[in-house]
Amino acid sequence: MVSWRRSASWLSSASRSSLGGAVGGVAKVTPEVDPAAQEVVEEEEEVDEERWSRLLPELLTEIVRRVDAGAERWPLRRDVVVCACVCRRWRDAAFSVVRPPLEGGRITFPSSLKQPGPRDAPMHCFIRRDKKNSTFSLHLSLTQALTDKGKFLLAARRFRQGAHTEYIISYDYDDLHPGSTSYVGKLRSDFLGTKFIVNDSQAPYDGAKPSRSRSSRCFASKQISPQVSGGNYEVGQVTYKFNFLQSRGPRRMQCSIQCPVGQGTAPDPFKEKTHAPNSLDLKNKAPRWHEHLQCWCLNFHGRVTVASVKNFQLVATAGSGGPWGVGDEETVILQFGKIEDDAFTMDYRQPLSAFQAFAICLTSFGTKLACE
Repeated sequence: MVSWRRSASWLSSASRSSLGGAVGGVAKVTPEVDPAAQEVVEEEEEVDEERWSRLLPELLTEIVRRVDAGAERWPLRRDVVVCACVCRRWRDAAFSVVRPPLEGGRITFPSSLKQPGPRDAPMHCFIRRDKKNSTFSLHLSLTQALTDKGKFLLAARRFRQGAHTEYIISYDYDDLHPGSTSYVGKLRSDFLGTKFIVNDSQAPYDGAKPSRSRSSRCFASKQISPQVSGGNYEVGQVTYKFNFLQSRGPRRMQCSIQCPVGQGTAPDPFKEKTHAPNSLDLKNKAPRWHEHLQCWCLNFHGRVTVASVKNFQLVATAGSGGPWGVGDEETVILQFGKIEDDAFTMDYRQPLSAFQAFAICLTSFGTKLACE
């Protein structure tokens, strides 16, 4: 399974392997490399990088623009990522040409996963669950089918931390451990599994302070890369209401997510400056009782095929979604539903990001006896 990494090492390796033929380099894989030979290779790579960085800005931008226009879907969009891996100037050109998901409706770079989703139509994704290993993987749908090969985006693994449950979210499916260099964020539940805290590895806005909880301090002490933030920043909460009367119906949930207004429009997300975000309050859309089918029903527009207590649709509460233009209670911002035993669709739109939507959907897994 091919995964993304945000680190400089990932960008460097991607550029070398994918552009080796283009820049005249020869990719070699050997178990042992002579230090002198390695030094020569590095010098040649520096010369190649310098030569490619000397292109005229207008020519460079036109090259990236044509590559972007000819790669509407994955796996073709990999060529755009390769362009951004050549050198800093190519990276800047790629970020100036490629529009963020909010405007372009496409996911290109790993940073896109923390930017707001499309404005006009939801982003179609699906989640696969591995019960044996307690892992979950998020994929971008490549076709109109409910599930396909997909483009891997994020992964999560469930851990027991005493009486609590934590989900570690990562860019790498094979690197799902505390202290990972691919760490994206985490989800932590209370004892009953009815309240969840969403933590981001990066500060959501300028001046944000990391969480000072004991678990966060323990996690931060395991960081092994200076490129990964050592703190966990709380960016949201998800709460399931108790069902003391055991009344029939789906779970009732409420979410409060920090969503900066105006985020996701800057050409380069790494240079984007944000201020303290507004809080977006979400609630599950009330289903209707179908007399003929004798069950609670929601219109998922064909995106959900199996009835499950996990299925839900989230809409903004009255007066909450105004800053993002989603103030009505009919616009579904996030929907999640079962299509197979271990496969679920996840469709989200702005102001939620793929990371936030994935974290919210993870809260639906697991038994909640007090809420059902």
